[in-house]
Formats: sequence, C-alpha cells, structure tokens
Amino acid sequence: MTLTAFNTRFKSGSCPVIGSVGGPVRLTAAGRLQGRILTGAGLALLPWLGYLAGTLPPAEAAAWVVLDALEAAALLAAGTRLLRGDSRHRAPAAAAAVLLLADACLDLTSAAPGTELATALAMAVGAELPLAGLCAWLASRRT
Repeated sequence: MTLTAFNTRFKSGSCPVIGSVGGPVRLTAAGRLQGRILTGAGLALLPWLGYLAGTLPPAEAAAWVVLDALEAAALLAAGTRLLRGDSRHRAPAAAAAVLLLADACLDLTSAAPGTELATALAMAVGAELPLAGLCAWLASRRT
C-alpha cells in the first residue's frame, strides 16, 4: 500500500487519498490555510509543554502537560491530514475541539482573580475558543 501511495501520479494541488473512490482530492486555498492553522497551532504547543513542565508544581504539571500534549497531537493529526486532502481529518478535529473547549473551561475556573484570570480569558477568547470552533466546523462538514 505504501509503494502505491508513493508511485501514484497526481496533478499539482491534489494528492492521493488512501481508500478514496474518486481518486485524488483537490485541495482548495481555504483547506490549505485551515490545515496550516491547525498544524501551526499543534507545533506551537510543543514548546509550551516544556514551559509548563518546568514552571508548574509536579502534580499540576502532569495534568496540564498531558492535556496540552493531547491537544497538540489532535491538532497535528487533523492539520496534516487536512493538508493532504485526507477526509479522515474529521475525527482528530472533533477531538481537538473537545480538548480545546475543556482546556479553556479549566483555565478559566482554576485561575486566580486578577492577572491570572485576565490571561486565561485572553487565551480562551483569542486562541482556544476560535480554534475549537474551527475544529468543530471542520469535523462536522462533509468534504
């Protein structure tokens, strides 16, 4: 199966999809942008994991690092599959949406009043909730 995927000819802007009936799926500019956003967000979380592990108390660090690592994995899986034109991006996108929503809720409920709460609110409104919305939309639409 791997040799078939590497030896399949396709036009520029399209790529073969394993298990597709109609052949290669054409990537749109919007699909490429969405895939890049998800992949970029997943990659941006990787250094954040190190920061969390190094600055939080061990008991808290374990929980937050695992949650953010799952988010990163789901975002990277959805983004790279979307960039390949693979319709199997929907499951990891749905998982990422749920994880991002949970992360925003947990950040807001566990933040201390003041600067910490303002930071959690800014992260939720500026990054986590819009990204969760994009992932939920990608998971629910037919490609």
